[in-house]
Amino acid sequence: MNREQLMSVLIAPHVTEKTSLAMQNHNQYTFRVRREATKTDIKKAVELMFDVKVAGVQVVNEPGKQRRFGRITGRTQDWKKAYVSLTAGQTIDYEARAKA
Repeated sequence: MNREQLMSVLIAPHVTEKTSLAMQNHNQYTFRVRREATKTDIKKAVELMFDVKVAGVQVVNEPGKQRRFGRITGRTQDWKKAYVSLTAGQTIDYEARAKA
């Protein structure tokens, strides 16, 4: 993949109570990624965008949920989540990257 395609692999950081504990305890960050992205694409994208060394990537396909809008039933989109483990001593600071 070229640089432009790698920049579009990561959609957003996924921050919840569970993922913030993983950040503190295991140096593991969670991102919402494109559904067609592979582990190697995700690794290259994180290394490119945040200038860190990635130790490993785990991927989870999250199914969409059933929703009701009055009488009409619908379904949210399926999406993919990536858990990215960094090597020791590496960190990602989301706030510093947002200001830059």
